[in-house]
Amino acid sequence: MKRSYPAHGTILGKFLLAGCIGVLLGLFVTIVVVERGKGFGAVAAGPWTGWPRNGTSDTDPYTRAILAYSGEMSLSESEGMSFVAHGDSNGAEFDPACDYVLKGEIPSARYWTLTLLSPAGAPIANTAGRQGFTSSEVLRASDGQFEITLSRHARPGNWLPIGGTSKFILVLRLYDSELGAPATALDAASMPGLVKSRCE
Repeated sequence: MKRSYPAHGTILGKFLLAGCIGVLLGLFVTIVVVERGKGFGAVAAGPWTGWPRNGTSDTDPYTRAILAYSGEMSLSESEGMSFVAHGDSNGAEFDPACDYVLKGEIPSARYWTLTLLSPAGAPIANTAGRQGFTSSEVLRASDGQFEITLSRHARPGNWLPIGGTSKFILVLRLYDSELGAPATALDAASMPGLVKSRCE
């Protein structure tokens, strides 16, 4: 009685199929991580996500890919830290047809900037010619508090135009801040909230 042996071509085909599946799965994970803008080592605080180890030798490959994809320059540990918000404090993605109000405390820093960008990290054109605010130019109340309104339409006070884009993100950069690479957790109360207001 003759024994049957699997053909070498069949075994090789299985190895090639397994390899292709592995490569495709790896590419899928990489694309999802890069497009969502969340690498490993991310720290969440309310609607904000930051990467304490950006700009250090410990930056993971996925985070480096995110920075390359967005064209954003990462801050070194000595310079400060960046945070990105893709939606409001309730976890819903930004809707350009709605107004949003940023209010609350900003972590202690010598200087900060708030910029409205496309998901790819590019400035968004608008008729007012404003893409963000800095800590030195924002209008404050007598007690030092402030609010910034994101809207397609002109609003009183600190108005940050959304423009005609269909998607946008907010980037908060803290310079010479007490936060840094050792930070592994942040309280949502220590970051400004993003509250949805009126909608068209």
